[in-house]
Amino acid sequence: MAAAVPPPPYGHPRPPPPLPPFADAAAAAVATVIGAPPLSLGRGKSRVAPRYLIVAACFLATFVAYVERVGFSIAFTEMAKAAGAGEALKGEVLSAFYWGYGVSQIPGGWAAQIYGGRAMLALSFALWSVASLLTPAAAAFGTVGVCVARVCVGVAQGGLIPAVHTVLSQWIPPHERARAVSLTTSGMYMGSAAAMLLLPSVAAAFGPASLLRVVGLLGLAWLALWLAVGRDVPQREALIPLVSYAARGPASAAAPPPPPPRAPPPPPKPRAAAAAAAARTPWRGMLGSAAVWAIVLNNFAFHYAFYVIMNWLPTYFNSVLGRELSDLGPLRTAPYLAMFLTSNAGGWAGDWLILRRGVGVGAARKAVNTAGMLASAAALSVMPAARGALGGVALTTATLAALGFSRGGFSVNHMDVAPKYAGVLMGISNTAGTLSGVIGVAVTGRILDAAGGASVRAGWFTAHAVAAGICLKAAAVFAFFARGERLFD
Repeated sequence: MAAAVPPPPYGHPRPPPPLPPFADAAAAAVATVIGAPPLSLGRGKSRVAPRYLIVAACFLATFVAYVERVGFSIAFTEMAKAAGAGEALKGEVLSAFYWGYGVSQIPGGWAAQIYGGRAMLALSFALWSVASLLTPAAAAFGTVGVCVARVCVGVAQGGLIPAVHTVLSQWIPPHERARAVSLTTSGMYMGSAAAMLLLPSVAAAFGPASLLRVVGLLGLAWLALWLAVGRDVPQREALIPLVSYAARGPASAAAPPPPPPRAPPPPPKPRAAAAAAAARTPWRGMLGSAAVWAIVLNNFAFHYAFYVIMNWLPTYFNSVLGRELSDLGPLRTAPYLAMFLTSNAGGWAGDWLILRRGVGVGAARKAVNTAGMLASAAALSVMPAARGALGGVALTTATLAALGFSRGGFSVNHMDVAPKYAGVLMGISNTAGTLSGVIGVAVTGRILDAAGGASVRAGWFTAHAVAAGICLKAAAVFAFFARGERLFD
């Protein structure tokens, strides 16, 4: 009796076009991290599924984007110090990015849904890379020129994460989504850590303005890679196996067989496809869904805590612990590296519950999200009690590590409830996350002023209690209202 032929790779009703020579090696590396076996091609041959190359490229996209953000911060801080700029001016320039970033999230997700994630990722990188390269020239027009350049970078990068989610929702089957999304988003934290370690030396050797050219060229290099390997999967509904591989454990044994492939319909004309996609977007249904708002609230809570810590951490170390973060050397990257590890651990935990324990998708997302949010709330509450720089780094690392773990819950759930509209839903969710950063940083400043200044620990306890309370409420809402099944077609 002939051996059963395994289902084709997710989203491939026909063989994909050929990829560059390095593609198999990159895909194999990601498959190893995710823990997926190769596809059997018969007669002892096997091949790693091409979707893992897409995950690798998306990981590099978030990595490079966050190298750019940290790189500009390092460059501008040095240039502002040399020019004798005040704190208010520095705040205006550094916040300009987030104004552009916040307003482009939803339009970016909508455009990715209509025109495809591949095209929107390419456009995003092309625009922000050029804007970064032109920033030194824009500085000739003073603060206004630099702010305009940073708004342009923010607008361009605002569509990046929604486009990534659109691409992954097409390529990644449900039982691998948590690991794939967690690996992709962990590139943010690895990129931040790498930039903090390496870019100060580049600035010291070649000047702060050189960092803007370096990150711009990195963006163009990624763009060239994406144009070579990036693929959209237009007929992803033809094949969506719950479990693509045999011998996955009790969950896979009980999984129903995938439906037989359907012949893909002829592709519609681009304008007709765009109009149809725009008309189909269930805006009212999504905005009226408790499950959607559970995702949005948890994104708000995550970024409230994250931005408060990252923006106020230097002040806390200086005013309360009597140390400068810059004096800690490589140790200051520990929180970012911890988030890289735990965000991947959260993805693994969610998929392990689904595959090995037979837990439903919704229950798995709730378990991971609840664990991460509760742990982060506890760590936030005790973080102001740190004694000494090492204690401060340890508690900061614990807090951000717990937050990173929670991404295996709310940050993946977009693709569960609305795989066709994952980019749009991510845009809505990320807009709330960006808004929470603006609110959280401002509220923390007012709390500290009301308590008597940044050197008073009581103010820090109050500010962190607010962040912890938001995390607790978000965890409760997600536990009650989150869903694991598809809600929007």
